[in-house]
Amino acid sequence: MAHDLPPLNALRAFEAAARLNSVSQAAEALHVTHGAVSRQIKVLEEHLGVALFVKDGRGIKLTDAGMRLRDASGEAFDRLRSVCSELSRDVSEAPFVLGCSGSLLARWFIPRLGRLQADLPELRLHLSAGEGDLDPRRPGLDALLVYAEPPWPADMQVHVLAEECIGPVLSPHFAGFQRLQGAPAKALLGEALLHTTSRPQAWPTWAVQQGLEPAAIHY
Repeated sequence: MAHDLPPLNALRAFEAAARLNSVSQAAEALHVTHGAVSRQIKVLEEHLGVALFVKDGRGIKLTDAGMRLRDASGEAFDRLRSVCSELSRDVSEAPFVLGCSGSLLARWFIPRLGRLQADLPELRLHLSAGEGDLDPRRPGLDALLVYAEPPWPADMQVHVLAEECIGPVLSPHFAGFQRLQGAPAKALLGEALLHTTSRPQAWPTWAVQQGLEPAAIHY
């Protein structure tokens, strides 16, 4: 169609040459050859059906049509550069939103938050607490810090921070402390064990690792 825009590469080559008043300098600015810029300008002239440059001694100068297009294309490319810069700045200034369970956030992450801020002072971090099946693909989250086990969904990018090590914790004030300290795992089968509602599988998982029947665990 007659009203279609010319090829963008041709406009870009012309704008650089018109702004710098030199095909050689335009080629250097665009990281292409002198011949590539010349060919793109020729493509643009053929598309428009007008001459944009004429020879001027050993150099070139713009025709009246070229000056009109220089003003319009220069304004358009300046606007594009400005908007692209604004968009990049908006992305760089946006906070990094990290989802995390409330218990993990309180017990593990927040005590280390000061060290994180010291190591990454430019990081704008926003923490989003939640419970249940947190999904890193939820709108508004950039990443998720969570206890989890494979297999992972194919569309997730997973970074394992550490392997989890679980085991029983015994208070020295417990009446049976001396009896249970250093005892084999099966010694706990007769004890009432405490657990957190956020990790209901912790004791059964531990039992299996110890070669015990999970159903024998009382918690």
